[in-house]
Amino acid sequence: MRQRTYLTPTLRDIPADAEIKSHQLMLRAGFIRQTASGIYSYLPLGKKVLRKVEAIIRDEMDSAGGQEVFLPAIQPAELWEESGRLGDYGPELMRLKDRHGRDFVLGATHEEVITTLVRDEVQTYKKLPINLYQIQTKYRDERRPRFGVLRSREFIMKDAYSFDTSQEGLDKSYQAMYQAYQNIFSRCQLDFRAVEADSGAIGGTDTHEFMVLSDIGEDTIAYSDQSGFAANVEIAPVVCDYIKSDEAIKERELVDTPNTRTIAELSEFLQVKAESTIKSLLFIVNEDPVLVLVRGDHEVNEIKVRNAFNKATVELASPEETAKVLNCETGFIGPVGVSDKVTIIADKAVEAIVNGICGANEKDKHFRNVNPGRDFEVSRFEDLRLIQEGDPSPDGQGTIKFAMGIEVGHVFKLGTKYSEALGAKYLDENGKSQTMIMGCYGIGVTRTIAAIIEQNHDENGIVWPVSVAPFDLHLIAINVKDEDQKKLSEDLYETLVKERFEVLYDDRPERAGVKFKDSDLIGLPVRVAVGKKASEGIVEVKLRKTGEMLEVHVSELVEKLTQIFTELS
Repeated sequence: MRQRTYLTPTLRDIPADAEIKSHQLMLRAGFIRQTASGIYSYLPLGKKVLRKVEAIIRDEMDSAGGQEVFLPAIQPAELWEESGRLGDYGPELMRLKDRHGRDFVLGATHEEVITTLVRDEVQTYKKLPINLYQIQTKYRDERRPRFGVLRSREFIMKDAYSFDTSQEGLDKSYQAMYQAYQNIFSRCQLDFRAVEADSGAIGGTDTHEFMVLSDIGEDTIAYSDQSGFAANVEIAPVVCDYIKSDEAIKERELVDTPNTRTIAELSEFLQVKAESTIKSLLFIVNEDPVLVLVRGDHEVNEIKVRNAFNKATVELASPEETAKVLNCETGFIGPVGVSDKVTIIADKAVEAIVNGICGANEKDKHFRNVNPGRDFEVSRFEDLRLIQEGDPSPDGQGTIKFAMGIEVGHVFKLGTKYSEALGAKYLDENGKSQTMIMGCYGIGVTRTIAAIIEQNHDENGIVWPVSVAPFDLHLIAINVKDEDQKKLSEDLYETLVKERFEVLYDDRPERAGVKFKDSDLIGLPVRVAVGKKASEGIVEVKLRKTGEMLEVHVSELVEKLTQIFTELS
């Protein structure tokens, strides 16, 4: 491709609203342009990278038995009503009406559409299992689009859905997709981890996220320093053994604690350690008040609270709700003397507290020497806190460390959540109607591109891995006015293309410095510069990743490039 007429509008300055490297570099290198907040146009270079990533995905999905389909982006709202998600999904779901006033949604995901399709087209066990996938644009009305294509309102996703006749079949489909994802992200040359995760609004049970390690990641990964254990910090189980002190039980006393609304303020005021205090948070669970207790040095894990109530709707109580239920301000609430209408649950660490400190449900007051069982009753103790660095690894090997990650893929075991709601059934070997068992598997294609850049860049620009680079090499005619350079460049362009290299040929009448800066910014794996030694048949080859420079005679160039790409792949 000749760069003179190729749309590569590079920028010298960093756009003011671009916070992270991938966003900055995709804009500066001419891969994307913003059309509206969270909505981007992909320019030719960006589109070529998309095609490379999609090709890897298709190859691995097809190898794993997937069948590609293409589903509508506009979906009847009645399908979402039938599945029960129309009201649950939240404001991120984009809604619209047609000219007849009928309600539709823009596809944020496609469980409803695919389930009804399979329901209508597959009636017998003989057609199962089946795994259907697509690569398509999705729409989510993000409250705050940010980080370029990492959190946008329109994005490209690969979503796949498996349908099986048994749990064992689902396990097999899930493992096939898990391995396919391992292959996909490895071929994209990403440093990633598959971590246990929460299924969120999609639903289901077993689930893993594929997280690319990055300091700008919005998710925290808890991993063992001595084993392969890894989980999203939101769902990582805590397996600590809490030892109860044998100190004598003391009489409870009410103490004045002015302006001590936080555990840190309370600890400093009373000169006690945070682990001897009890943190109390009021939640509204399906409209009922629930008081959740954790040790003062721990944090409540809302996902674990939700799971403790079978994934009910769980929200932290507002100050107004707190005043109504407990008759006090936030910052001073506690479990002593609360109404029987308030359910109290506590983290396991609270059970081991002796002579603790908690809020007294009165402004500027706390209780000393509070003991579970004597001063308040807990309906049940269970793991309700966030795991922390230094905790024992749940698999019994090593201790927990934290890392930040960008989610690029997610696999779920849906079970019968959608097939039951939407009537996706089949006839088994005995002619009996059975409900299909489903799995769901997604990859954020555009997010993957951003994640690749986050892990592959330097101060000069992008450093593309060979597998996803928009072109293999950048051929640069340093001075197009020099006849020797121009002729050799043209000959090399023709030869390299015939040898099946993907070549971006910079034939622009620009200064050498501009061409080299653009080349580093765009970040193709190899640069071939035709300069002053063109008359001798010698060109300069530069490896973008290492900066290594080689002088190569044109008669040996194809052989040398073949060797280089073999080593880089």
